[in-house]
Amino acid sequence: MYKKVLLKLSGESLGGPSGKGLDESRIAKYAHMVAEAVRAGYQVAIVNGGGNIFRGLQGSGKGFDRVDGDKMGMLATVINSMALAQFIRAEGVEAEVFTATPMEPIARYYVRDHALALMEKGGVALIAGGTGSPFFTTDSGAALRALELKADALLKGTRVDGVYTADPEKDPKAQKYDELTFDKALSDHLKVMDATAFALCQQGNVPVVVFNLDEEGALLSLLEGKKIGTIVHA
Repeated sequence: MYKKVLLKLSGESLGGPSGKGLDESRIAKYAHMVAEAVRAGYQVAIVNGGGNIFRGLQGSGKGFDRVDGDKMGMLATVINSMALAQFIRAEGVEAEVFTATPMEPIARYYVRDHALALMEKGGVALIAGGTGSPFFTTDSGAALRALELKADALLKGTRVDGVYTADPEKDPKAQKYDELTFDKALSDHLKVMDATAFALCQQGNVPVVVFNLDEEGALLSLLEGKKIGTIVHA
């Protein structure tokens, strides 16, 4: 269904059950799934969140300056991307970390054409540092990169199997959507991604697929056309 995708992972997902720090077994599992997809001929870019280490918005409520807090959150995404890249390389697939602001020699400064060239030759581009500016979430950063890379879809890997009318972990009566529009997701205040990310994807006509990445083989199955998760479209 999709040849080129941008995979968005939350920082908490890399933290495993606790959602904090780095869970090596969880990172290894994700790396295997990504490598499996690449070996099958799909192009993959990844944007990681940083909430397992530091979240700027929450930090601003604890005495941290919002701008500096967001910068700290951007650095957290770099750490996560470096960790995931190592495990992808261990799977025998090339992976490189790009950052929105210059950080050589820690990572390579992001240039769209360089990331595309890596993906086209079978490597994985991990794009860290958000948008490079404060006040934007990593969801917005993921949407921006998806448009720049002309991705066929933005895949949001979560711990639930799609979008529901309410939080399925709290409301047993919550019903799952197989698909819905960006307008409905916004009007019903469904917390899939923030409004800026939705607006970018809607403008660029990039569908968002929300799915449970923790299900074995879910990523490759989705790419091969199996109906998994919820599709949000224009």
